[in-house]
Amino acid sequence: MMFKIAFRSIFRNARRSLTTTLTIGIGAAAMLIFAAYSLYDVYILQTTTIERGGHLTVFRKGYFDFGSGDPAIWGVGDYANVVRLIRSDPVLAPLTEVVTPIQGLGGIAENPGTGSSRTFFATGFVPADQARMQRWNEYGVGHNLESTDLRTDDPSQGVIGFGFARNLGLCERLHLSGCPTLPKDAPERDNGTAASLPSQDFSGLGDTSAPRNATPSIDLMSATAGGAPNIVTLKIARVEKQGSKEMDDGSVVMNLGLAQQLVYGRGEAKVTGIVLQLHRTEDIDAARSRLQALFAANHLNLEVRDYQEINAYLGQTLGFFRSMFSFIAVLIGVVVLFTVSNTMGMSVMERTAEIGTTRALGARRSRIRSQFLLEGALLGVLGATSGVAIAFLAAMMINASGLTWTPPGDAHPIPLKLYILGAPQVTVAVWAVLVVIATLAALVPAHRAARLAIVDALRHV
Repeated sequence: MMFKIAFRSIFRNARRSLTTTLTIGIGAAAMLIFAAYSLYDVYILQTTTIERGGHLTVFRKGYFDFGSGDPAIWGVGDYANVVRLIRSDPVLAPLTEVVTPIQGLGGIAENPGTGSSRTFFATGFVPADQARMQRWNEYGVGHNLESTDLRTDDPSQGVIGFGFARNLGLCERLHLSGCPTLPKDAPERDNGTAASLPSQDFSGLGDTSAPRNATPSIDLMSATAGGAPNIVTLKIARVEKQGSKEMDDGSVVMNLGLAQQLVYGRGEAKVTGIVLQLHRTEDIDAARSRLQALFAANHLNLEVRDYQEINAYLGQTLGFFRSMFSFIAVLIGVVVLFTVSNTMGMSVMERTAEIGTTRALGARRSRIRSQFLLEGALLGVLGATSGVAIAFLAAMMINASGLTWTPPGDAHPIPLKLYILGAPQVTVAVWAVLVVIATLAALVPAHRAARLAIVDALRHV
């Protein structure tokens, strides 16, 4: 009976109740749409990061804090046995999708045709493992992302950044559209063009005897782990735009064997790290604990870092979205609080005589208080439910609209999606919180209604 009375009462003034319900609904929809957008953005960043660098990376102990400036001397030796140890472990095997070594390095690159040179930073991958890593798509967003595919038939081929090609004067040879040419009044070095890099023995690095006009190539020079200069030739198979200018102007992706040849020469080939890509992100803690136990049992001087430690911007982005969502939630909560409080206050004033009559017939103060609290809760339920419906409808329209955007850290537009179904707990939480706020907003008017004196209420006209 109380529900029936409460439902009829809130629609005595249909216009006011509808306005209140729409206010709650629009607030709920705004919170859910922002949450869906934020979630999709975070999943995009997480997917691209894990596709490129996995969930966990095994380094030589101390590398993460001290070795990034000189990865050659901090390499993991006998890495093939470490990879086999991880792949064959009965605990880790069911959790892992890919276990693969990588090699990071830096140096100077030169275009032999023009003499242009600049610094570069590169990562060496096993092509087959890299291709498997880029198929990881736990959240259903990775199929829209661009992949970097290394050639398996020619280990001397690699991929460079768009800005890197521009700085080396390769735009014309690579037929790159939208690539500016060097202006005629550009400054020149005082001693003329850069000197050509010294020639080296390229045996075993692929077919380097082919004429340079067949496939554009550049020379990469770096210091080996022993400190001696070394050089290799990289054939440019593809040019990719990167998400930041720093990355775009110096990025090189190459075959692991070629990277090791440049860093270690004829010495023992090591790797910077061993990447583990898991089936599920939630297994990171279990995999990390097992790796640490495995290394301790085998007396290996290795450490494990997860993708959030290596890429600090992920945590910063997640923190930013959380703070923005909290800020929006507080604003909407305050609006809902005052709107419902005002609606219920007006309802108490209009029904003063009714309250007096009900009290005269024997209704207790607690009954009056519960009645108005229930009306506030019903306004919250109707408003929050309509907000969820509006959010789902808006998400369906936006997802089908074909709109695109370029996420942070990426250089190519992808379809704009609202991941409304990605976190049902957020939908439930928003709905429940708004219902609670609406109920609390009715508390003061309900208490005032319950405290009315019967005689004064009956005299109210």
